[in-house]
Amino acid sequence: MFSKVESVGLFGLNAFSVTVEASISAGQPSFDIVGMPDIAVQESKARIRAVLGHLELKLLGGKVTVNLAPASVKKIGSMFDLPIIIALMRLGGIITSELNNTAFIGELSLDGALAPVNGALSMVLTAAQNGIKRIFLPIDNAKEASVAEDVEVYGAEHITQIIEFLQHGTGLSPEPRYIPPERKYRYFEDFADVMGQYAAKKAIETAAAGSHNILMLGPPGSGKSMLAKRIPSILPRITFEESIETTQIHSVAGIINPCEPLVTARPFRAVSHTASSVGLVGGGSVPKPGEISLAHNGVLFLDELPEFDRRVLETLRQPLENGDITISRASGSVNYPCDVMLVAAMNPCPCGNFGNPLKKCTCSEKMVSAYLNKISQPVLDRIDIQIEIKPVKYDELAERKPAESSAAIAERVQRARDIQAERYKGTGIKSNSRITSDIIAEVCKLTSDAQEMLKAAFEKLGLSARAYDRILKVSRTCADLDGSADIHKSHISQAIAFRSLDRKYWNR
Repeated sequence: MFSKVESVGLFGLNAFSVTVEASISAGQPSFDIVGMPDIAVQESKARIRAVLGHLELKLLGGKVTVNLAPASVKKIGSMFDLPIIIALMRLGGIITSELNNTAFIGELSLDGALAPVNGALSMVLTAAQNGIKRIFLPIDNAKEASVAEDVEVYGAEHITQIIEFLQHGTGLSPEPRYIPPERKYRYFEDFADVMGQYAAKKAIETAAAGSHNILMLGPPGSGKSMLAKRIPSILPRITFEESIETTQIHSVAGIINPCEPLVTARPFRAVSHTASSVGLVGGGSVPKPGEISLAHNGVLFLDELPEFDRRVLETLRQPLENGDITISRASGSVNYPCDVMLVAAMNPCPCGNFGNPLKKCTCSEKMVSAYLNKISQPVLDRIDIQIEIKPVKYDELAERKPAESSAAIAERVQRARDIQAERYKGTGIKSNSRITSDIIAEVCKLTSDAQEMLKAAFEKLGLSARAYDRILKVSRTCADLDGSADIHKSHISQAIAFRSLDRKYWNR
């Protein structure tokens, strides 16, 4: 006897169709799973035996073989429990209904309850693309999976609910398509609370408008972390496509809220300097996304940048440049997107007071140089905006003059991002920070005065080709914030000023 049931496998973000085939023949009772299963899949035999015993079903009385096709692809995870037991029930005549264009995903508890799996959205989207019209999975994954179009999603708490539905058509109903509620996020940390720091706030606004990487350097207590924590309050709205991409990554990582499964705000991931390279860029025997991928379409905040292991920081070079990270293991390669806005903060020296007009630095020249050189030039080259944060003056604090609110800044940021969305429609580019070399001349049109200023700066400062491109990209964002089609001299001047720290602190 023979039966088969459709399912979906997952490796990283890459989902693929799997056909679960089951056969039984005469002979000594045995239960084998073939088709390159990993340990978690092999362990499903024990879970399935326990569930069948709990349901008082005798389906393993002969030589049972389950094949997970295609056999050339490794199967990882516990999501095959449900399709395997359904295939066995079809084999035993318990389920006789047609299961065309129907797939099953889910892990079984020993009593038959369905436990949630990671990566449900990626698997359901792939199933729908491959012609699946109906899918059964754990109830905790149902809302997340219902975001997919052109497929009916049935969430079940227990295997008996699926059996009853397949036998009699009762007990379950399709999950309504999840549509996230319209909401305005209220941030408790607002730029209105920040006294002074006008240059820093302008730099942060520019960075948010163009998704540019930014480095803030200044003494302790100058407000670097305070400014960084307010960045989420001015970020542009996340699009539905970006929301789906981000949700898929968070689902694979297992950090989705079942009640609100769609990520509807841009991520802000603050990472401790104790993070390893695996924690930051991802990895493991079964590669999981790291913090840089969890921050996809949002912000990755690295405080106390020189305190990170230098080798860890070097692993960021390729992901920051390309917007994705490829992790290769013996079991295969996984590609995770990581289009992030990097926000970094650091002190200028070990004691923090180098260049501070109010306090004396106690570090030697050698100590300062060694501290700054923990950040390599290739990493610095990937940071578009560098800003020095000075301590706030007493008069600015005492005046308590209301500062501009985050809402007002966010409006300008959104307008600039809308201009970019229209400009790059159909190109795959989301923001000015990702302008490619083949179109940079077309989209960054300079006035004659701006051209002269950039030429003078290039020759006087000895800028590299990469620095030249990044100044153009930042000046393009400055122009967008001003609503200008062309890049003027003032925009070039602003962009050059945003790249002054490497010459002041590193080329000493």
